[in-house]
Amino acid sequence: MDRATLVGLDKQHVWHPYTAMEQYIAKTDPLVIVRAEGVWLHDADGQRYLDANGSWWVSTLGHRHPRLVHALTEQLGSLAHVSLAGITHGPAARLGEELTAIAPGADRADVPAGQKLSRVFYSDNGSTAVEVAIKMAAQYWAQNGRPRRTRFITLTGAFHGETLGATSVGGVHEFRDVFGPLLFDVVHVPSPAEPDGHARALAQVKAALARDPDGIAGVILEPVIQGAAGMWMSSPDFVREVREATRAVDTFLIADEVFTGMGRTGARFAVDLAGVVPDLLCLAKALSGGLLPFAATLASERIFQGFLGAKDRALYYGHSYCGNPLGAAVAREVLAVYRDEDVLGQVQRKAPRVKAAFERMAATLPGLVRPRAVGMVGAVDLGGGGYFADSGWRVYEAARRRGLYLRPMGNTVYIAPALNIPDADLDLLLAGVEDSLREVAAG
Repeated sequence: MDRATLVGLDKQHVWHPYTAMEQYIAKTDPLVIVRAEGVWLHDADGQRYLDANGSWWVSTLGHRHPRLVHALTEQLGSLAHVSLAGITHGPAARLGEELTAIAPGADRADVPAGQKLSRVFYSDNGSTAVEVAIKMAAQYWAQNGRPRRTRFITLTGAFHGETLGATSVGGVHEFRDVFGPLLFDVVHVPSPAEPDGHARALAQVKAALARDPDGIAGVILEPVIQGAAGMWMSSPDFVREVREATRAVDTFLIADEVFTGMGRTGARFAVDLAGVVPDLLCLAKALSGGLLPFAATLASERIFQGFLGAKDRALYYGHSYCGNPLGAAVAREVLAVYRDEDVLGQVQRKAPRVKAAFERMAATLPGLVRPRAVGMVGAVDLGGGGYFADSGWRVYEAARRRGLYLRPMGNTVYIAPALNIPDADLDLLLAGVEDSLREVAAG
């Protein structure tokens, strides 16, 4: 089918995520991607584009990594899917062992057995991984002597997913406010990424815990980087200090590492930068290397033990495809590639180049503010206007003309490419971003 026909069908039938559809239908000439390899997307016009955000942050090993494709096709030859309700299969069981072996604190003698992340609950995506964590925390307290613990503390600018529970603990107003009447009540505190925000955020977390220690089921954080807020970044010290505050009143810390986990920050998990072991850890996106929807929520042994006993204490929650053999097999191979190709070492070697490039752009180009970088994530703001600003989209168009796919967030221009991006392609990406920003800033 030719490109024009495909675009016509798309505009007639497809409702796109995070897209103002009237403008899209009237004005957008979309990329039509037909193939992807490594860090490159190839379109129906024969053009290629360097994927600057890993296709919404999932392709941390590039597109169609040959080992992941092989693992998927090999698993498909024996077992594509079976329910995980009361039965099991090899990929899910073996992945559970491997995830708990690399979980924060797994190899630390100073972490008590009850605090280790020894249990894995599978689901479909980042939203459901968070939804699982919320339900685990709330049900644990309900049936273990603290039934008033039903509220969560969350950050301004937080994004934890699209389901209603995950939306409730979110803090991006553009995504949350319209659903306000449907959401449960949470305690919002300032983000530590705001100017002088660290001390204010920590003080308000502590105040909320002190004000109602019997009512707070947990604190949920995106450690170090709040992605959808606009790549807001803060010190790992904040995570450590919040962990200490939750320990003081014996409530839970939930680490949403759907974006930050799997090496994005240069550590395996962002909480590792703080030396912290959360009670619940949410993973998705990079976990399956961009091949399949797949997610996991790691829980402490203490939480797991709190669900044992009579049948009415069980976690009655699940999804048809949770722990599916295809996703689990691919996730196991993702972990193997990380080990064999020293992906964390690659990030640590490349991260200074990303940081230096964004600092240079802000220092030399007019109108750029707040350069920031952690690991393989670099970002800068082009003026004001927030999420609905169009300045970033002017950079998108400039980048597209240069062969880059660079999806902004309002006035925030950022990169989050594959962690194993070749050095030459990283140089090309950073130069293309700088040239695109220069063009828009000059205009």
